[in-house]
Parts: sequence; structure tokens; C-alpha cells
Amino acid sequence: MPLDRRTFLGTSAAAGASAALVGGLAVPAEATGHGHGGHGQGDHGRPPQRYSFTVMGTTDMHGNVFNWDYFTDKEYDDAAHNDVGLAKISTLVDQVRREKGRHNTLLIDAGDTIQGTQLSYYYAKIDPITAKRGPVHPMAQAMNAIGYDAAALGNHEFNYGIPLLRKFEEQLRFPLLGANALDAKTLKPAFQPYVIKKLRTPHGHEVRVAVLGLTNPGIAIWDRANVQGKMTFPGLEEQAATWVPKLRSMGADVVIVSAHSGTDGTSSYGDQVPYVENAATLVAERVPGIDAILVGHAHVEIPERRVVNKKTGKDVVLSEPLLWGQRLTLFDIDLVWERGSWQVARVGSRLLNSNTVAEDPKITRMLADEHRKVVAYVNQVIGTATVAMTTVDAPWKDEPIIDLINHVQTETVKAALAGGEWAALPVLSQASCFSRTAKIPAGEVTLKDAAGLYPFENTLEARLVTGAQLKEYLEFSAAYYVQTAAGAPVDTSKLTNAGNTPDYNYDVVSGVTYEIDIAKPVGARITDLRFEGAAVDPAARFVLAVNNYRASGGGNFPHVATAQQLWANSDEIRNTIIEWVRSAGTVDPAQFASVDWKLTREGTPVF
Repeated sequence: MPLDRRTFLGTSAAAGASAALVGGLAVPAEATGHGHGGHGQGDHGRPPQRYSFTVMGTTDMHGNVFNWDYFTDKEYDDAAHNDVGLAKISTLVDQVRREKGRHNTLLIDAGDTIQGTQLSYYYAKIDPITAKRGPVHPMAQAMNAIGYDAAALGNHEFNYGIPLLRKFEEQLRFPLLGANALDAKTLKPAFQPYVIKKLRTPHGHEVRVAVLGLTNPGIAIWDRANVQGKMTFPGLEEQAATWVPKLRSMGADVVIVSAHSGTDGTSSYGDQVPYVENAATLVAERVPGIDAILVGHAHVEIPERRVVNKKTGKDVVLSEPLLWGQRLTLFDIDLVWERGSWQVARVGSRLLNSNTVAEDPKITRMLADEHRKVVAYVNQVIGTATVAMTTVDAPWKDEPIIDLINHVQTETVKAALAGGEWAALPVLSQASCFSRTAKIPAGEVTLKDAAGLYPFENTLEARLVTGAQLKEYLEFSAAYYVQTAAGAPVDTSKLTNAGNTPDYNYDVVSGVTYEIDIAKPVGARITDLRFEGAAVDPAARFVLAVNNYRASGGGNFPHVATAQQLWANSDEIRNTIIEWVRSAGTVDPAQFASVDWKLTREGTPVF
């Protein structure tokens, strides 16, 4: 669809008007308990006209429709007894619409919708929505049924390639927004940048609510293979500064930003991209004219955060609901009619917890067949294991279950390079503990057991590194540990994730042996680094089997992103592991596990 103003306003106005005509009269703000001080009488001495409405928001749904964990094959649960999924969100949304009047509400999302569960994987890869006469994506079916008004693009929307994303977009009955996702050749928006929704009020003056969608600049790194030369992703702040004034000049009374970007101003990719990854606070501070920001991407819970805009001195309200549909954000917005236009009198935000309600049977019934298919798919038996293996201690010990990932990756790369110019070089492999609850049981191994080792859609590459680069790579990784003096007690609950490093950004490397001295400062921890028993020569050359996230700069590890690529393929590492188990028949750690690294303090092992 050509992205001219008339098209946007026409389609969004029509959608907004139809939504706005449903239901009864709007409730004046006084009746909802939101009083406003400081406003004088309206025209000719009458009390000023007021109107209140609510914008609901979700983010980082990651393929969750049901309150179900496809890896454990049971209802989702965690230590806090959170619940997940769009079926729960649907119930909360219905409650809010009943309370406020549907015509006084909007519902938006901040991205990362179509990747993250075996349900979303199945409809991307096993029974793909892109096939001729293919199915409608379960996330599209659920979000259409719930009645979303708009959703921003997340970075994981690009994991399965642009054609699948375009098919998903086509299946939605609401726009996918991304003002900073541009066509690489024309530099024009590749997706609709915004939508303007019109809400009817009892006073005859409609309210024009603009929703601007912003996605994450890191897509250029994390999904380079899918987007390079096709799309480009400039910074959130720059694009908001372009679009917000346009929306105001089009008559927007309220501007909401749906941003797939966290609040803390950091970037996991360092300076590889000149734009900030977690930029929501910067946008609020630096771009005037925004009333509220629905925050996504960071997977944290923010009920309400008020940020003062440096140009106007006005508060901008930020809220991030917890991922997977565990929370629903409500922005309650109170307006007053002054001098011929609606002025924002107050914005507040709060969260609802989806564990307080039942799943909406309308959603669970609608997608029962899809759910059953995926449950059957993940419960296929693909082999047997001689002993049970878990990741419980993997963040601080060399465990066989992580060795399995590295073994499969090493074998895959060796086979790919066999007979070529790099065949003689030793192959090393990196892996992370993605989940502390992954396990391979003794006895029958199902597809979900193997898939649980690798919850991300990463693919495999081979990169050329030197011994010196390998040492620096391992030093960077070892910053994951909190410095702990020799003799001091070691508490594993406080040992890892130093500097907020997530588990998936701690790599162990197989094919060499080394020790990590956690008593030493960051950058001086790797000792006794050896290959086949001899100290690693800084000039020696190795092949590193590495996932595409790391190889394209994810986590900002040194050297690997600029290292020569020797080979790559497009099959998920998870599938490679599943197929390895199928063909091996038996998973026996005696054939692949070895203790290659350990934590020490002044030469004494910690464990």
C-alpha cells in the first residue's frame, strides 16, 4: 500500500470510526474518579468538557496463545505462579472493555509476536503459513479475534525471513507498525509507520489518537542474513523526531508510541550500530509531543515510569507489561476540552496480572486443533539416552548437556568443511546455557527434550579465529562471573550474571581446555588455555562453530563478527540437534562429554 497521508488517514479513520460507534455513551472523567485540578470553567462559564479513555498494551508475546509450556508438556508455571498467553489476555481485555465501554478503549502491542514457542515454530517451519493454501498463523487468529488496533514490529518478527513476516502481516486485521523499518533502496517506510484512531465522545468532538510504531535497530545485526540489502533500521529517537510533529500537525490529540526497545539506554551490540538498542527513555526525554510509550523488548515489568521531556518539561508515561502475556498494561488518559481542542490533563498507567483470570474459551476453542497438532509434534520419540542430563549446574560447571550442543555443532562444521581448504584446521565450538531447566531424561528422548536445549532460532556458522583472539573471546565471556576472592564463600545464586549479563551471553568453548580464575579481575581470568595438551599459540588458527546471533555481533563479543566466515547454513541449530539424536539413536555422554573448563581461584578448583 503506498504510504501517503490520505491512505493512512482514510484507512485508520474508517477503522477508528467503526470501533468508536460500538457501545453506549462515553463516561465523563468525573464519573471515573479522575478529578483534575487547575482547570477553569469552560466556554461561557460552563464546566469544562472532559473525556477519559484507556489504551491497553501487551508486548513480547513470543508465540504464546495458551497457558502452556510445550517443552514441559504441561500448564505454564514459574516461581511467582505467573500465567501466559493471549487466551488469558483476552479475558482481561474483555473485563476492561466491559468496565470502560469498548468504544473508550484501544488495544496495542509492542512486538516480538511470531517467535518463541513450538506453536509459532510449527506454523513457520512445519506447516508454514507461507505455503500455498497454508494456514492462518495462530497469533494472527487470536489477535484478530481479541480485536487489536495496532502492533509494533519486534526484532524476532524477522527471524523466519521477510516473506513469512509479510504473510503474517497480510493475515492481520490491524496494521503492523514500524516507522524505523525502511526499504534499503528507497529509504521509505517498509511498513505502515502509524495509525490514527478516532474515538467518539459524548460532547461531539472526536479524539484523534495516533499510535506510532518503532522497532529495534539491532535487527540489522541479529537478522543480518534476512534483512541485509532489503531493509535498514535507523534509530528510534531520530524517527520519532520526524514522525511525532507530523502526527501533531495532522491533528492528533494524543500520541502514543509503541516501541520495541527497553528503557535503560544500553546496547548489547556495542557500537556496531550507531543507534541505541534500549532507547525508550531517550525518546521520552528528547522528542516533544509524546504522551505515553508502551515499552517492549527488555522483558522487564514497569507498571508506570514518568520521564520528564527536556524540551517541554511535561511528563511522558512509560509502561512495560511482563512478557508472554503475563501482564496487561493500562494507560488511563484523561482529556479536557480547552480553547477549541482536546488537551491531555492526566496520564497514568498500571498493570493487570493474567494469573487472576481464566483463559477465554473463545480463544482456546478456536485454536484447539492447532494446539493438539503441536503437542503431538513435540512429543514424538526421537531416541534414547543412557543417563539423565540437566542444565541445573551448567552456568558454573562443564556439563554433558552443553557438551552435546558443542559436539553436534563441531561434527556439523567438520562435515561441511571436509575436503575443502579449511578441512585441516581444528574445529572449536561455542555454546551457552540458554535455559537452566533444560533436561534430557534417561530412557526415551522426545523432540521437545532435544528442542529444549536450544529455544532460539539460531543457525550455525564457521568463523576463522586465532589463538590470541580466542583468549580475548573467552576473557570477554568470563566477565559473566562475579569476582570472588580466594577463601571467600561461594554462593551460586550470586556468582553469575555479573553486570546483568544474561545466561545466553556466557559462552563456553569446546575443543580446548582452560580455567577461569574468578578471584581475578575481568580481563585477566583465563589461565592454562591449551589445545591437545599444549599451550595455545597466539598465532594458531582455529575454526569456531558459532551461532549466527553471536557471529553477527549479538552480545558484542570481540573478533567474531569481523572474522572471516568459512561456512554457514540456514537450518536452526535446534533442528540439527534433533536430527543428530534421531540418526544416533542413543545419546551417551561417554561418547562426547569431557570436562574442558572449570572455575578456579589461585589454581584451586571452586567445585
